[in-house]
Amino acid sequence: MVNKIYALIGPFASGRRTLAMQLSRIGVHYIPTYTTKPTDAKDTHPGLFRTLPQEEFDKQDFMLRASYQGFYYGLTKADMLQALKNYHASIIILDTGSIAPLSRLLRENLVTIYLMVDYVTLVGRMLTMGCTNDDIKYQLEYAESNKLFDTWKKTTYVVKNTHDPHVALEQILALMGLMHLLPTEELNMKLH
Repeated sequence: MVNKIYALIGPFASGRRTLAMQLSRIGVHYIPTYTTKPTDAKDTHPGLFRTLPQEEFDKQDFMLRASYQGFYYGLTKADMLQALKNYHASIIILDTGSIAPLSRLLRENLVTIYLMVDYVTLVGRMLTMGCTNDDIKYQLEYAESNKLFDTWKKTTYVVKNTHDPHVALEQILALMGLMHLLPTEELNMKLH
């Protein structure tokens, strides 16, 4: 069986960080993203991103490097190769623009999962996160102008993430092959 890297993709507040954190907590290997963006004191998902000063960031051997809103982000070659060598399933957070180059590099080892979310859910989550009306407007306009809501057309799978995040988590685990159906006899015994 081929080891895979599963990339969570979606607009701001689609649940990428929350689901990556939940997957990591239950033992799915997480490949950290390095960034030049300073750590936010309000970060509810510590450990997903590793902040480096620009000069240290520039010294890293990245397999993939991207910029977003004035900050740089990257996945190191060493982390990616270690994941492919040692783990059946690993998870990363990926931006839309990185799908094509990473797909060319990893080929059958990359599975992309788009987290589909409606506007009402996005706005509700951003309000819960403490975003201002200007922040919300910016994020929605950014997603629209960069066609982030159409990215699902470029991904391997789509998972709807509008209500209970545990439903999306279970779907992702199933896509990763980390859940299996019970045999009919066992299922019938559990139902009675």
